[in-house]
Amino acid sequence: MYTSTMWRAILPEILILVLGVAILVLEPFMNEDRRRNLGWLTAGGLAATILISLLFGFPGSPVAVFGGTLRFDFLGFFFKMLFMFSAAVTALLLMDHEQVGKRGEAYLLLLASTLGMNLMACSSDLVLLYLSVETASIPLYILAGFMLSDDRSTEAGFKYLLFGAMTSAVMLYGFSLLFGIAGSTDLYKLAGLISAGSNSLAVMLGIVFLILVGIGFKISAVPFHFWAPDVYHGSPTPIAGFLSTASKAAGFAVLLRLFFIAFPSLSDSWTMTFAVLAAVTMTVGNLLTLPQTNIKRLLAYSSIAHAGYALIGAVSLSALGAASVVFYLVAYILTNLLAFGIVMAYSRVTGLEDIRDYAGLSRRNPGLALMMLAAFLSLGGMPPFGGFVAKIFVFAVGIQAGYVWLVVVGIINSIIGLYYYLNVMKYVYLYRLPGEDEDKHPVALTRPYALALVVLLVGVVLVGTIFAPWFDWSNMAALNLF
Repeated sequence: MYTSTMWRAILPEILILVLGVAILVLEPFMNEDRRRNLGWLTAGGLAATILISLLFGFPGSPVAVFGGTLRFDFLGFFFKMLFMFSAAVTALLLMDHEQVGKRGEAYLLLLASTLGMNLMACSSDLVLLYLSVETASIPLYILAGFMLSDDRSTEAGFKYLLFGAMTSAVMLYGFSLLFGIAGSTDLYKLAGLISAGSNSLAVMLGIVFLILVGIGFKISAVPFHFWAPDVYHGSPTPIAGFLSTASKAAGFAVLLRLFFIAFPSLSDSWTMTFAVLAAVTMTVGNLLTLPQTNIKRLLAYSSIAHAGYALIGAVSLSALGAASVVFYLVAYILTNLLAFGIVMAYSRVTGLEDIRDYAGLSRRNPGLALMMLAAFLSLGGMPPFGGFVAKIFVFAVGIQAGYVWLVVVGIINSIIGLYYYLNVMKYVYLYRLPGEDEDKHPVALTRPYALALVVLLVGVVLVGTIFAPWFDWSNMAALNLF
């Protein structure tokens, strides 16, 4: 018997499915030049889905639906809104991509991946969780290698598929062992079954490690980060931005629900593991970013470092810890999408991705340069942008949990990160084109880019200045874990 609660729990997914069918139906009747407008349809459809979900699919008290396989709560709902917003922005950024923007299947694959991420955020059963991870990942493997005429893109797709399949198999093995020990795939029953069992700590930690391999790959934490730079570099730039934000956030959504709900009895062990992972991920990510000269590889390595910052919030099995992770992801998604959007807008006009090629941008397009400054200062953790407040919250959680050394490592790494972000801005504002004729080489923004970048810029500033509502929503989401 289907109830209204069950329908409301999957309302966003139903609307995404309808939107995907609409794209399939309309694309054959559109000539190649008009297929670019499928980006407007995708972005507008996702915006409408967000609005309808807020009006008619808002969750009340947490409840299990569909036989306990899905959890209808604010944590999952909030992450769904983030994923759909990220996909809408990515659709706008795809529209003017020369090799991707006029291909309807790209928008369809983007929607399919978003659907999988939505299910990842609310899955409360190991079987559905694994299926959701694969639903989110397989379209991204294809999108990463979407530009068949570009060797770097096909290499990116193949590497992402190869490493993704390997880590997914390891995680599935961990799930199977967990089911064998506990006798259930329900996340909300696992904690009691694990505590009641007589399994050794070493066995349980081994299972946790196997599961962490798959999640670590999704969030690109060290040592599971090796795929990220090559995949981000070779993928279409909007897809690289989507990978570095929505896909990473989906991994954190799984990490929070799985570890906070299923493994609280092992928290003394996995919180220390997260602390070590956070420190190593921040340090390795930042140190490898320093020598980079390609802007996409720089953002790829820096995204690894940001996974480390977000992990600091997970070292505390508390509502504040979970809330700080969610809030960090909000600020990070807005900021990193803005950064990748600027890179895409610039490379669309110039075809260049080297940091030195950004010389004179402040004179070629002052508005775009200002957006880039805001994005990079936010990534570096400077006020009054969202990245500053987000780091304050995760550092506060680290201190509260007694990991002062980890916060010190985080602060040192933030200083390193600020150096390479400002190094890029040095070329933007202090250097000139060789002929000093910037007026003859403007960098124009198309309407989809202008809309996407302005929305993201406003979001980055609002999260950094009027952060109380955003943190309240993050806290509401985190409270569903306790």
